[in-house]
Amino acid sequence: MRVLRTEEELKNLLASDDWLMNVLATVEALHLADWWICAGVIRSMVWDYLYEKEDRTPIADIDVIYFDKANLAEEIEKHYERELRKISPNEPWSVKNQARMHVLNESKPYQSALDGIAHFPEIPTAIGVKLTSGSLEIAAPYGIKHLGAGIVEPTPFFLENKHNYAIYRQRIHHKQWHLSWPRLEINLQ
Repeated sequence: MRVLRTEEELKNLLASDDWLMNVLATVEALHLADWWICAGVIRSMVWDYLYEKEDRTPIADIDVIYFDKANLAEEIEKHYERELRKISPNEPWSVKNQARMHVLNESKPYQSALDGIAHFPEIPTAIGVKLTSGSLEIAAPYGIKHLGAGIVEPTPFFLENKHNYAIYRQRIHHKQWHLSWPRLEINLQ
């Protein structure tokens, strides 16, 4: 199994994927505040690389997050999804404003999109990427070690209490990642 060790290696991998670069350019065109493409689309691409898969593992959605405290209406998220579908109608867009997502996690309000990413359930899922004037940026509050080595552990927020940890365990059971990537190291403490 391959290993990805540095953010530069991650950027090179992402930049080599025409589909992802097109997706990033599509979202960049919306000019969302503090936006990132994150979670499964990035995680799955990296794990496919680690496992030397020739075909992309299907994804449920393309998670686009942004942070805008001035407009917390869920309808604006749906508006952005419609705008993205106009540009790329065949993609499974999912847009969420992290300024309101803390309610789902029953936590304090997030201060930025990066703070939202830090509250994702698993460390290798807590990853974001975006384009800024053609340059790739990475948001990895816990680094890329876990992602690049196929290690799954809960983020600190999901490790800190039994309720959150139970959610993490349910996700691991539901996602069944070991079926697509059998050598993942999935930690269930």
